[in-house]
This record gives sequence, structure tokens and C-alpha cells, in this order.
Amino acid sequence: MWWGMAVEAPDPAALARFYAELTGWPLVHEEPGTSILATRPDGSNYIVFQQATGYEPPTWPPAKGSQRPMMHFDFQVGDLDQATTEAESLGATLSTHQPQPHVRVLFDPAGHPFCLVRDDADE
Repeated sequence: MWWGMAVEAPDPAALARFYAELTGWPLVHEEPGTSILATRPDGSNYIVFQQATGYEPPTWPPAKGSQRPMMHFDFQVGDLDQATTEAESLGATLSTHQPQPHVRVLFDPAGHPFCLVRDDADE
């Protein structure tokens, strides 16, 4: 059974709150250095945000000699412009490099890239 995943951050509580606001997922546990979001209503899957000493945000697009992204989230959205504006209002920043018209690449407050993907991309 898959339980969840861990994301490193310089301020895990702030990053967990960012994703809780972005997704509507509940923040179910906080302690110094660790915050946990439940990603399913039944509480069976989680994302753990944990303290990372010496954290270096990834570089995207990847660049030789720089910290590469190790993972990223993709979120399906109905209105790409509205979702982008909402994410930016929560503290995300838009990447200058946008490789696909139906996807918006943004960076969370810790610098992890994530994508908003328009749900009608096949049309």
C-alpha cells in the first residue's frame, strides 16, 4: 500500500499551508520540522513536508551543475488562467519557461516546480 511521499523544504509548515490552500487538502499534523497533508478524504494518502538543512531549490528547466528537480506535482484545472492567478496569490511564481500551451509551470514558495494542467487539453 502506498502511504505517501516526503517533500523537503526550508520551512515545511509554510509549504504545507501553501499546498493546503492551493488544493483544499487538510493539514492533519504539525510538529517542529514536519507537517502532513492528507490527499484523500479517507486519510489513506499523505504528503509529508519535512525540514531540510542546507536546502537548495531546484533549477527548472534543468541546468548542468545546478540542483535538478527531483519531483513535481501536476494538478488538473478547469480554467488555467484563473488557477494560475489563484496560485500566484498564494505565493507561487510563474516560470518564464512555458513548454506547452495547456500547462502552466509555477514554483511553490520553496522553489519546487509544479504544473497546472488544463483538463480539456485533448480538445
